[in-house]
Parts: sequence; C-alpha cells; structure tokens
Amino acid sequence: MEDGTGRSRYVDLLRAGAIVLVVLGHWLITALVREPDGALTAPELMVTVPWTQWLTLGFQIMPVFFLAGGYAAAGSWERCRAGGGTAAGWIRGRALRLLLPTAAYLVPTLGGLAVAGACGADPALLGMIGWALAMQFWFLPVYLAISALTPWLAALHRCWGLGSVAALAAAGAAVDLLVLGADTGWADRVGLLNYLLVWAVAYQLGLAWREGGPTARPAFAAALTAGGAAGYAALVGFGPFPVSLVLVSGEGVSNTDPPSLAMLAWLSAQCGLCLLLAPHAERALRARRRAGRLVEPLGRVSMSLYLWHMVPVLAAGAAFYLTDLAPEPEVGSAPWWAWRPVWVLLLAVLLGGLLAVLRPVDGLLVRLARRLRPRARTAGPGRAVVLLAGLAAVGWALARWAVLGLARDGAPDLPVLLAFTAGTALVAGAAGRWAGAGAADRTTGAGVQPDGAVEQLG
Repeated sequence: MEDGTGRSRYVDLLRAGAIVLVVLGHWLITALVREPDGALTAPELMVTVPWTQWLTLGFQIMPVFFLAGGYAAAGSWERCRAGGGTAAGWIRGRALRLLLPTAAYLVPTLGGLAVAGACGADPALLGMIGWALAMQFWFLPVYLAISALTPWLAALHRCWGLGSVAALAAAGAAVDLLVLGADTGWADRVGLLNYLLVWAVAYQLGLAWREGGPTARPAFAAALTAGGAAGYAALVGFGPFPVSLVLVSGEGVSNTDPPSLAMLAWLSAQCGLCLLLAPHAERALRARRRAGRLVEPLGRVSMSLYLWHMVPVLAAGAAFYLTDLAPEPEVGSAPWWAWRPVWVLLLAVLLGGLLAVLRPVDGLLVRLARRLRPRARTAGPGRAVVLLAGLAAVGWALARWAVLGLARDGAPDLPVLLAFTAGTALVAGAAGRWAGAGAADRTTGAGVQPDGAVEQLG
C-alpha cells in the first residue's frame, strides 16, 4: 500500500517499530547501581544475568531497519534519476539528513561534557557518560556508507536481481569464516568489511522488495524465514557463535563486532518474516487508516528518538540514584524486574518532554536544510571528490565516537570533533548550482517535507 509519493505505510511501520524496540531494549537492559563510596556504576546486564542474552533475538531489530531503508532508498533514487538528478547529489542529500540532526545532538552533549570537565568532574565518570551518549553511533557511519552505495547497489540489482543479495551474503559469510580461521590482526581488520556486507544484505533485499518479483511470493518469504532461523540455531548450537545478538563483554566470538555468520542467518529470518507478513499488514493498515496515520508522527521524530534516548537515562540516574530516591534491588532479582516497567515509563515521560523542548531545534534544522539545498544536483568530478572526502571524515569521526565515547579520558577528543565538523562542511559545500533535480524525495527517507516536518532516519 503506497501513497502518491511511493511510500508504503507498512515500511513506515517497520522503521518506527524498529526504532522503538531499539530504545526500549537499551532502557530495559540499563542497570544502575550506587556503590558504597557513592559512585554510580552500570553493570552489564547480559553478563550479570546471562539468560537475558536470549532477549536480543527480539530486540536486535536493526535488520528490519536496513530492510525498510533499502525499500525507501529504492523509490527515492528512482525518482531522482527520473528527474535528472545525479548520484552525488542524491548521496549528499541523504547524508545531510543524518548529519544535521547529529550535529544538533553533539553541540549540547559535547559542550556539557567540556564544561563538566573544566569544573573538575571525575574523568572516569565523564568517560562513562560520554560512552553512554555515543553508544548508538555505530549505526550512523554504517548507514551513511551503505546509503552512499545505493546507486551502485541498485544497478547491481538491475543486473543480477536476487543474485545480488546472494552475492553480498556469500561475501559476508566468506569474510566471517576467514576471521574465525585466522588468528592475526590483519584478519580482524578484514572482518570490519562485514559491517557493510552483512547489513547491506538486508538493505539490498529491501531494494529488491520494492521491485516485487520473488520477494512478494509467500513461498520465498517462508523459505527465507525458516532457513535463516534454522541456520542461526545450528550455528549457535553446534558452532562457535554465542546466543547474544549484541556485544557482550568477555565473549571470544561476537555476533555484531563485526556482524557474524550467525547474525547473517538471523537477519535473513527477520527479513523473511517481514516479507511474509507484508500483505496481511498492508490489508490491516488499509482497513484501519487512522492506525496507519499514527505511524507518521513517530517517523518524523525517529532520528531524535534514536540520538537522544540515552539522555533521560543519565538524567534519571542523577535525579533518583545519586539521591537514593530510587529502589535498588539486586540486579536481575524479581524486585528488580518488577521495577523495570516503572523505570521504562519514567524514561518515556522524560524523553517525551525532551522531544517537546527540541521542537524549535527541528524547525531550525528545517530552515538550515532548505538553505543547504539537500536536493540540489552535484555534478563534476571535483565536487564528487569533495563529497567523498567529507563522507570519509564524518564516517571516521562517528566510528571513533562509537568505540571510545564522546569523552575519552574525561574530555572531548578535539581531533575527532574537527574531523566531524570539517567533514560535515565538505558534504554541505559539495552542492552544485540548483538545477531542479527532479522529483522531490518524499519517500520514507529523511527530508524536508511540504508541511515543514523533518522526516528522519530512513
């Protein structure tokens, strides 16, 4: 079910549902403990209570987001080509829709950490806070890179069809087998390719899904679901892979750092299930139009939800744990789990208030995006080089923050901040002269919409 812009409300629902589950998952597993010396620590729940690793089968929902992102990008790129737009211009527009909200998030967070450090705050505490504020950043450089490859991934699909999905999956499996079989540093570096190859499988499947064909057949979706689930079970039961689909400290093999063969299998199962449910969900959304329209507001704030959702955790920790107002049962005990719904509800209220405060910022981002002309054509090799340099700089900076946090050693890392700032400026400055680059990008992807809303993270 698509509207006049080619947008599927079911795809919107998948994207919104994925973001909500990511946020709920992070809130659910956050465990805060006040130590006898007054320090606030955050023990790792999946180490303290190992059975909770099974929860990641439901909360590791990023395959669905990449699937929906590929579907959205396919329509957006198709309309751009039909209107005479360029690949560089399209890539620049998609990048700006991630970078502008990210820059708006970094200004207060980095500024607050710098001020706290200058006032003598404990560097170890600032390092933990900086890590919590950047733990979600891993997704941004990966999604930027895969989005930038969309024109070529679309061309690959036109040539090979679903064979392009199989080729990416085979390459990802080969890389993971190489990493498992070689105990050397260079193999680990090669393994980083799977951040692109494995997640690109779901993205490429989304591209294929929009074209219809085999992806619309229940038999294909059922086979993908059953085969992926069986593969995951075998790899975990008989292979070296852990149950957890997120990084857990102390594991010799991780399913997400980088994405593993087991992650690839579970990705296939999740995407297959989404395809299998698609016709039923479309009919339900068509029959209940009001319910379908409720998804749209959530889509508009999806980037803000993703970026800011750990801020309420820090605020609640300071307000209720450092003051001994919050109950502190043993982590993983029955009383601790009974407290979880109250904890999640509290964080939801705080985040709702924060998003209300941020509404004027969204308006500023809309006006800034218009001035930067996110749909402008970007032609010429010189501008393409500038764009590529900018993407490389911001990708490196975001990856560094994802690994080290925003305040390594208690203070913001100035070279990383400069790389992000310079990279964002290069991306913004890579536009060519406005040439009416054809159809506006009104798919589920981020962008400035006619009603002034910023529809993000798609």
